[in-house]
Amino acid sequence: MKNYKSLFSVLAIVFLSACSPKKTDKIIVIKNPLNVERTFETVELTKDFLKIEDLSIIGIRDVETNELQITQTIDYDGDGVLDKLLFQPKVGANSEKKYTIVKVTEEEKSEVTDYCYSRFVPERTDDYAWENNRVAFRVFGPTAQKMKEEGIEGGTLSSGVDAWLKKVEYPIINKWYKENDENIGSYHIDHGEGLDNFHVGRSRGVGGIAVKQDSTYYYSKNYTKWRTIATGPIRTSFHLEYANWDAGGHQIMESKIICLDYGNNLSKFETKIEGTQTISVGLTLHENDGKVSGSDNDAWVSYWQPHGDSELGTAIVVPKQFFISFEKYNTEAPDESNAYTNLKVIDNTVTYYAGFGWKESGQFANKQEWEHYLNLFSKKINTPLEVIAKSL
Repeated sequence: MKNYKSLFSVLAIVFLSACSPKKTDKIIVIKNPLNVERTFETVELTKDFLKIEDLSIIGIRDVETNELQITQTIDYDGDGVLDKLLFQPKVGANSEKKYTIVKVTEEEKSEVTDYCYSRFVPERTDDYAWENNRVAFRVFGPTAQKMKEEGIEGGTLSSGVDAWLKKVEYPIINKWYKENDENIGSYHIDHGEGLDNFHVGRSRGVGGIAVKQDSTYYYSKNYTKWRTIATGPIRTSFHLEYANWDAGGHQIMESKIICLDYGNNLSKFETKIEGTQTISVGLTLHENDGKVSGSDNDAWVSYWQPHGDSELGTAIVVPKQFFISFEKYNTEAPDESNAYTNLKVIDNTVTYYAGFGWKESGQFANKQEWEHYLNLFSKKINTPLEVIAKSL
């Protein structure tokens, strides 16, 4: 994490303007009730919360430093109206920070890199890929499924989540796909930025779901529809739909919104599901030469394994209201051994976070550092920052 503070300092500076932004009558207080500093956590502010009609002209300024913060606006439902304003405050342990809501013009805004990026990838069949400054992932679409079912080379039949092991902060999705187009197999080789050497197959990869009936796990097939919601400096978000699928005689309806925020190793999965009261979310065990660990108290399961010439940790972290248990499932069936966390479905919805940490990237030196990150991540999602709006 050595470069992130300097990166955000540089990005924050570009938002400073020679023209002083005009104050509104709003101030935002962010309170941190935990005994740890809070960084890389996204605060979402709605129009109703701010009592402001047009979020496109709004900025956020740190009261203490007078600096404008990096922000991102998102239209979640695609109706052309901005729904939320995002930013990532930095708040000390057991303390609070104050921010004023200010009006800004287009001239006062500066371009920043969309580190949080996702897109549909038609040039590689129909992958959908996403990334931020730390990790990257992809899932597979209906054309890849049809090719596999018809025996056409290059097809993929899987609703598991693939991990792309990057070790640079800048975006690599477009670059790697372009290079692979020019030289098939290029992204399976590390040219200094990382590589795709993570096998998914029928496994759950890093966070694919299953429905368990008796002792059998049932899966959906590839996603059928996609919609990009947002890319930006703070968050990328997209929607996926799946064809109805059978789980031991139970008809399952599934769709989900996946988000990945700046500075995070775990994507957030918000799944809408009907036809079951529980789901299981899995991590592939690959060669079964790693170590499954977990915490009932902090609601996570992890798999730390040898991987190539390095080591890799994958994990699922769950808001505690959804968590039931975790378990290791071994089978002789190829690619179907997974570490699972079992979750309850509440009002046809279930939320969890899934992702990875690659030792080669320099982010985590060992299993202990990875599990420390998971424990802290759990504490943060289960004790969110408190956001209070006040008038000046």
